[in-house]
Amino acid sequence: MSRFNTRTAKPTALSPVTSTGRTTVTHEGGTGHLRSAKSELFLLAVANFVGQDAFYETGGARDDRFTQLVHTLAVQDPAWTAGLLGWLRGDGNMRTASIVGAAEFVKARLAAGGPDPSDATAGLNRKVIASVLQRPDEPGELLAYWTSRYGRNLPKPVKRGVADAVQRLYDSKALLKYDTDSKGYRFGDVLELVHPSPAADKPWQGDLFKHAIDRRHGRDTEIPARLGPVRAHALLMAVPVAERRAVLLGGGSTEQDNLFRASKLTWEALAGWLQGPMDKDAWETVIPNMGYTALLRNLRNFDQAGVSDTVAEQVAARLGNPEQVARSRQLPMRFYSAYNAAPSLRWGWALEKALTASLANIPKLTGRSLILVDTSSSMSAGFSKDGTLMRWDAAALFGIALGRRCATADVVSFSSAKYYRNDRPGAKVKDFPLAAGRSLLTDVKQWKDGGWFLGGGTDTAAALRATFKGHDRVVIVTDEQAGADPVGISNSIPETVPMYTWNLAGYQAGHAPSGSRNRHVFGGLGDSAFRMIPMLERGVSAKWPWEQIG
Repeated sequence: MSRFNTRTAKPTALSPVTSTGRTTVTHEGGTGHLRSAKSELFLLAVANFVGQDAFYETGGARDDRFTQLVHTLAVQDPAWTAGLLGWLRGDGNMRTASIVGAAEFVKARLAAGGPDPSDATAGLNRKVIASVLQRPDEPGELLAYWTSRYGRNLPKPVKRGVADAVQRLYDSKALLKYDTDSKGYRFGDVLELVHPSPAADKPWQGDLFKHAIDRRHGRDTEIPARLGPVRAHALLMAVPVAERRAVLLGGGSTEQDNLFRASKLTWEALAGWLQGPMDKDAWETVIPNMGYTALLRNLRNFDQAGVSDTVAEQVAARLGNPEQVARSRQLPMRFYSAYNAAPSLRWGWALEKALTASLANIPKLTGRSLILVDTSSSMSAGFSKDGTLMRWDAAALFGIALGRRCATADVVSFSSAKYYRNDRPGAKVKDFPLAAGRSLLTDVKQWKDGGWFLGGGTDTAAALRATFKGHDRVVIVTDEQAGADPVGISNSIPETVPMYTWNLAGYQAGHAPSGSRNRHVFGGLGDSAFRMIPMLERGVSAKWPWEQIG
């Protein structure tokens, strides 16, 4: 009798986040599964806001762990680490972690002796530095980090990588927006440290570099004619403060009005120029020039200033446009945060459309799905720098959004029924009704207001046993810090049922094996990894997100 070659046999699909077979304990005392260094770094990188504490780990400890992992992998597999860092700043949309990672990547490789000039990875240090600098203020950010850690002696790869980014990023608009007194490293400081040459296709850039250095040192030199916006801004600053609101409304002299239109002030620059409140007229003047992110962050300010419904409709149209959502690369939680912050309902539908567009990668799943959302106390840890979002907010949003894409889904909040450490494992669970016709934002608000954030410990295995009813797959959105259980998480459902863990915290130990045999772990604060689920279920192995999916 054949044991393996049967009609129901199918190949095992592999996923990139892999466990090693070695175990430890989780922060809650359960069996913790150690992962490969690459897997640990990836999960930490996509959830790590540098310098910010997590529930079980201080910001300093997380940053040290991140640094050590980058140091190890920069030497062991520099091409893989470079791919991670470039993707992290791009599609991963993690700005600070990628900048820190790039600096530490170079530091580790230089300390190890650096590659031979004939090595395939020669020049990689410079490329990695340049790849993570995507906004004009980021060259200064990287230099500030490097010099605070390693002093002002900049290695050549750092200088050249920053210089490459400066050629790409520095222009008049960037100078006016980002070269401010609040920065320790102004544009002129960056230029004097890395000495970039003007880009060959930007003949005006030499004038820009000279002017940036002159203004840094307070030299009252004439602004070159080729820097039109900078000249216009300087002339506007000479307008007496008492006359500026008249210019805003088109009531200044013809020359002043022309200057104002030519300057295209950002909203921050306009507020500083007016030296007074940003009222309705100010906002309505600058809104057409504002970028997507600036619009999203100022909805409350628009309401408080009383911008007209006509202007609000224009803003809403931009916010809800799927193409602009994609170009903005906003994480889904940004739209939920904006929804919480904006007091009026006139933004609600636009934010719903934007949130839906930001979750476009969530696939439609056939069959019956069990989606467990961890709302234990450790998931109440801060998720954003301002403390308005928690990890369980993200867990609820992802869980509900996935449930709505399933043919049939049971979405369940879970924690622990234990009150004392020596109590027997037991689950606290609460089903969430997925009513037809409701918006995702409304559902998440109901989750928050209706008592689905349970608190307490984390009995994941018990929750699985209490809620699994022959489902075709299980998805657990969690920080993976489960308590002890005699059966264990992986063994609490049949091994033939796929179990996907969505990790939102990046701690070292996982709650189950991963990488093969129907046990897989994803990470990140975006929706892209959800695409792996139907692929894995077709028997197709998955690769890292910056690698071509095969």
